[in-house]
Amino acid sequence: MTYKGLVMAGYQGWFNCEGDGADRGWTHYSRRGRFEDGSCTIDYWPEMDEYAVKYITPFKFEDGSPAYVFSSYDESTVDLHFRWMKEYGIDGVFMQRFFSVLTDPNRIRHNDKVLKSAIKAANKYGIAICLMYDIGGMDDSRYKLIFDDWKHLVDDLRLTNQGDETTYLFHNEKPLVAFWGISAGTRESGHIPEIYDIIDFVKNDPVYGGCSVHLGIPSRWRTLGSDTKGDPRLHDVLKQVDVIHPWLVGRYNDQSYETYRQENIVGDVEWCKEMGKSYAPTVFPGFSWYNLKDDISDKIPRNKGEFFWKQITGAIESGAEMIYVAMFDEIDEGTSIMKCAHRVPVGKSIFVPYENGIPSDHYLWLTGMAGKMLRGEIPFSKSLPVRE
Repeated sequence: MTYKGLVMAGYQGWFNCEGDGADRGWTHYSRRGRFEDGSCTIDYWPEMDEYAVKYITPFKFEDGSPAYVFSSYDESTVDLHFRWMKEYGIDGVFMQRFFSVLTDPNRIRHNDKVLKSAIKAANKYGIAICLMYDIGGMDDSRYKLIFDDWKHLVDDLRLTNQGDETTYLFHNEKPLVAFWGISAGTRESGHIPEIYDIIDFVKNDPVYGGCSVHLGIPSRWRTLGSDTKGDPRLHDVLKQVDVIHPWLVGRYNDQSYETYRQENIVGDVEWCKEMGKSYAPTVFPGFSWYNLKDDISDKIPRNKGEFFWKQITGAIESGAEMIYVAMFDEIDEGTSIMKCAHRVPVGKSIFVPYENGIPSDHYLWLTGMAGKMLRGEIPFSKSLPVRE
């Protein structure tokens, strides 16, 4: 399975609940150690009707009934998410693995369990998966932890070797490994010296190499602009990878997207074609982090999918042959495409309800339609598709 012609989403799998067996509390739900009204990090509430295992929370609906959430630690949760991918024609996901996970045995245990569940579900439903290391917060002095971890994933989880039926993502006929977070201007280190060694390992190690490389970078990577560290070595690094993936979340809204596309994405695609690289632009349905950051609720409105579809058609029109969707399950920042609720808890915490008139699976369906349009299975259209 190759990335060309696919629409892949990011999959965090980082949610834990009290009592789920992971001993991590309300991870990625709680704020400052508390998950209760007025203290949480999620801006969207998951639609919980189909989950086999649910966890009661202190939050209440308007009628006083309790609200429930899911844990990524439960295999049934991951299986449900991958079943949705199959049902709606979503091609696959990048499984996120943060560098900080590699320094904490408890986090490794959680992450490994989620990844094992994903491997099982991916093979069950025929969904592509790919490993993405987030190295934005990497301790440069310990970067070789990635080498040890990759060996562990290949040897112990058989990540890239599930036999003839494997659905692990290949690109240029090699297993694809993704790294995100170099040269960001907001990070203390750009990780440029270390990424050379990391790329060399996954490409050339005699046992664990032989991989293609997908690299996630800031949006202004080509011009070394405002959100990069301005290090010209970035372009040299990019010449050594196979897929270039700029992070575009928050860089525009519905009104400013087309200007951004003309000024950046069109030129990005041309640069990649000249250099023989694949280009995977990020698209996202909307953005909100009121509960996470005390910022504006529904900061970048979804407009019932119009904003999402505008980015998808813009990417295809610009010449992109693959797309990265941020994100499948990130209800923390309101970018999730999975089923979220119209009916949300009430109180001090402000949740963004799904818009009136659209079903909870609207963005799953649109993502599946995006893949069909990218591959030419349905006609290209800038108009938002209508479900029959």
